[in-house]
Amino acid sequence: MTDMWLVVGLGNPGPTYAHTRHNVGYMVVDELARRARVALRSVPKMRAEVAETRIGPLGPGVPAPGAVRVALVRSRTYMNESGIAVGRLATFYGVTPAEIVAIHDELDLDLGQLRLKKGGGDNGHNGLKSMRAHLHSGDFLRVRFGIGRPPGRQAPADFVLSGFPASQRDAVGVEVARAADAVEMLLTEGLSAAQNRYNS
Repeated sequence: MTDMWLVVGLGNPGPTYAHTRHNVGYMVVDELARRARVALRSVPKMRAEVAETRIGPLGPGVPAPGAVRVALVRSRTYMNESGIAVGRLATFYGVTPAEIVAIHDELDLDLGQLRLKKGGGDNGHNGLKSMRAHLHSGDFLRVRFGIGRPPGRQAPADFVLSGFPASQRDAVGVEVARAADAVEMLLTEGLSAAQNRYNS
């Protein structure tokens, strides 16, 4: 396996969007940073917030045989320009699309469902579309975090930019932790093992 990874949480910057469905990728990266006891710091020329750590068999932030170097990333652009930061950081760290993990919200999965995969289409997700454009490839890894479909006739764009109801907040916390677990397993044991454990 590779010794360097970018783990990118997709979302929108700023307090207005902090707790919205579209920002579950940010939430998972924040959880990984918390576990590793590192702080994301602004890197203006990359248009991102970045924290470097290691993730291995003993967990994030613990040096151990088999631990890999990881840059945890949150773009400081809006979702539809996420690829700017990812492209610049990929060049800076010398990683290929196969060494990038994108964590993003997924309308086609219910809350409580995760899917890990490599490659695939954008499915109307502007963050993935931007990453594909700037990496000139869609062959990065994805952790698809289910948020479900909007109720009634609510537009998907409005739904993803709204917050989770109070009745779902505990479940969201559980899923954020589970998605972080899935990222750890993906990096330490590989995609197939993580899919077998977490794809639901």
